[in-house]
Amino acid sequence: MPANQVWSWDITYLASQIKGQFFYLYLFMDIYSRKIVGWEVYENESSEQAADVLRKTRLAEAITFNKEVILHSDNGSPMKGATMQKRGIVPSFSRPSVSNDNPFSESLFKTLKYAPSYPSKPFESLEEARKWVSKFVHWYNGSHRHSGLKFVTLAQRHNGEDIEILKQRKCVYEDAKKQCPGRWSGETRNWNHEAVVMLNPVNESVQNIESKKMA
Repeated sequence: MPANQVWSWDITYLASQIKGQFFYLYLFMDIYSRKIVGWEVYENESSEQAADVLRKTRLAEAITFNKEVILHSDNGSPMKGATMQKRGIVPSFSRPSVSNDNPFSESLFKTLKYAPSYPSKPFESLEEARKWVSKFVHWYNGSHRHSGLKFVTLAQRHNGEDIEILKQRKCVYEDAKKQCPGRWSGETRNWNHEAVVMLNPVNESVQNIESKKMA
């Protein structure tokens, strides 16, 4: 399953210095590569703003509107708003009362908020929040070596560069084993490229959509 077939998106709160008020991070990610493909920070939640981020994300990824992308989210009102039902989008929603049915976005938000660079104090302004998120996205996509992707960067995975990188790593490990077999008790580390990523193995409806998309 190559990149830009299935995206996951969600909104998370970013604390402001005014008690009870928040900034809202809209974030779209590709589940194959884990790359953040689109984001924006606003002062409120709305399906119109979400649709605008989606439109800009498609343009940034050079996706024409005759190509369909499966867009997975939870059941919040911005996610189910009519303006999100755009041409070229196949909606996919979390099952009712299943709190962990959007695992990729949830995991990413946890990484974001537990990052060492995450501010210890609330954001002073919308502009400050946007600047911090911009730096995080740049690091996350281009420098972070994801353990779930066998320690390649998300940009490398998204662009298909990881296939050759993992081949080279496999050769390096196999050569090292031949030279010093006593240091290895079994097989070398598995550097095989994994082409398939499941959104949620227990969500059969989403798997059926993915199967049709890949057929």
